[in-house]
Amino acid sequence: MMNKTIQQVTDNIIKRSQPYRTLYLERIQEAKRHGVIRKKLSCSNLAHAMAAMSTDEKSSMSNMQSPNIAIVTAYNDMLSAHEPLQTYPDIIKKALHEKGATAQVASGVPAMCDGVTQSQPGMELSLFSRDVIAQATAIALSHNAYDGALYLGVCDKIVPGMFIAAMTFGHLPATFIPAGPMTSGISNAEKAKIRQEYAIGKVTQKELLKAESASYHDCGTCTFYGTANSNQMLMEMLGLHLPNSSFINADTPLREALTRYGAQNILNMTQLTDNYKPIADIIDERSFVNAIVGLMATGGSTNHTIHLIAMARSAGIILNWDDFEAISKVVPLLCKMYPNGSADVNAFREAGGMATVIHQLLSADLLHEDVTTIIGKGLRQYVVEPRLEDDTVIFDAGSTTSRNPDVISSIATAFNQEGGLKLIKSKIGRSIIKTSALKEENLLVEAKAVVFESQDALQAAFKAGELNKDFVAIVKYQGPKANGMPELHGLMPPLGILQDRGFKVAIITDGRMSGASGKVPAALHMTPEALAGGNLDKIRTGDKIRFDVKKGEILILVNEEEFDARVYESPHLEKNHHGFGRELFAATRDNVHQAEEGAGIFNLIGEEKG
Repeated sequence: MMNKTIQQVTDNIIKRSQPYRTLYLERIQEAKRHGVIRKKLSCSNLAHAMAAMSTDEKSSMSNMQSPNIAIVTAYNDMLSAHEPLQTYPDIIKKALHEKGATAQVASGVPAMCDGVTQSQPGMELSLFSRDVIAQATAIALSHNAYDGALYLGVCDKIVPGMFIAAMTFGHLPATFIPAGPMTSGISNAEKAKIRQEYAIGKVTQKELLKAESASYHDCGTCTFYGTANSNQMLMEMLGLHLPNSSFINADTPLREALTRYGAQNILNMTQLTDNYKPIADIIDERSFVNAIVGLMATGGSTNHTIHLIAMARSAGIILNWDDFEAISKVVPLLCKMYPNGSADVNAFREAGGMATVIHQLLSADLLHEDVTTIIGKGLRQYVVEPRLEDDTVIFDAGSTTSRNPDVISSIATAFNQEGGLKLIKSKIGRSIIKTSALKEENLLVEAKAVVFESQDALQAAFKAGELNKDFVAIVKYQGPKANGMPELHGLMPPLGILQDRGFKVAIITDGRMSGASGKVPAALHMTPEALAGGNLDKIRTGDKIRFDVKKGEILILVNEEEFDARVYESPHLEKNHHGFGRELFAATRDNVHQAEEGAGIFNLIGEEKG
């Protein structure tokens, strides 16, 4: 029987989503009735759509009996994870041509690298890029010339953005195709050590660059378990990737064969077959519960407490952080990958990967097994191991027990009896903390606040030697309305150094830290944000704060009347609103939702503005 808490959370989501979900499904049903999309095109429309195709392809396109599949690609050769996608369109077109079908690159979408923009002004466009990607994908599919869509993307905002658009075009079958991780470089522990040594001047910039380049050294996804690799896990939990395929290394024969297999598999899902299976018939409330379970069991990125909410809203489904916390309390932490362990995703793959994790969760009745996926009915079909035999993909039975218990444990021997994320409630709002890498002695911090209005200010205070003490860093005006909610990765090395020196330190912010938040207690995504009238703005340097991770609470230990009487400060954010294209996103900042609503600009189905 399904775990009672998991079932209760599912029932709660279904109930609160009902009016929006009903309207969404009605709209998708209306779109389904159109039939083969190309039949709605005039002769002039169709001629434009196939003008650049070969004679054979034009014949296939015009007979209306063979599918034409859209390829939406996030290829660029600056992102290591997306560089392999350069060859995918040709691979896909050839694979589909073998089956009498056609494919077209409907569009490219922007894809920025958070690794390049960390601590840079461009990071303030990172979260907003998700909704730009969704809009760009919608434009790609608006030509109405497609019977299905293949989405080529990997990294942080790209997959969620594509997913939002895919659900908007929910009448189309969809498959997400990854590029796979790069091979392992230097160990994550060594990389973290050198970063901290650089922060205190023990190693030179040249030595730091050498270490970073030895870690991020080839094409493919970065190998630590951050948002990009959490995306890959989620796509399998949602049934939109091929089984246990996400962490096959880039540019390998098996990776290419899986791309061909995924492309041909979508032909079995179009409206031209007897097995019409659009993405709206795959994704439902249970799918998102499974995704959250996977997030908790693997210790995934905190970014998905935002992205999953935005993704669900695109399907008329309402998630909130109470759902995440309730699931976290009953789902054990099964995986140790950096930053909550030393292993990387290649070690995870070798230990059994998603097949082992899914089997363990199914065995404990923590997943909805009977969901629909791109390959059929039921998540148990994902407990497999793909291999290549004579250029053909074969799915063997997967490993149900871990081949490396230091990386993947079992339900009986879990690393922690709860998942890796927790909801923090307080007078100043609601926030999320990643707990999977926190040591027992750091679960309670009681110290005076030091307030900063930017991450640069904290860095400057650290370099000036002003932070050699117990303190709680308040980094405000980092929310979506203020400056686009950048990730604050650059704050982890100095805070980690101070913790290593024996000081009790923590951070509270309305910004993000993604998978980088690790050994330092970090209350993230504080909602409402300071600029939107959140009480985070009322905290002053010197206020005593009690940050209790176990209890899930933050207490401001000052006179309540005095605190309530404080007025909100007026930040000077002009420098965050121009340069590096930020002036183009003024309307986005003005209209963006808060973090617990997905930090996006799109309203719920039925709540569209007039």
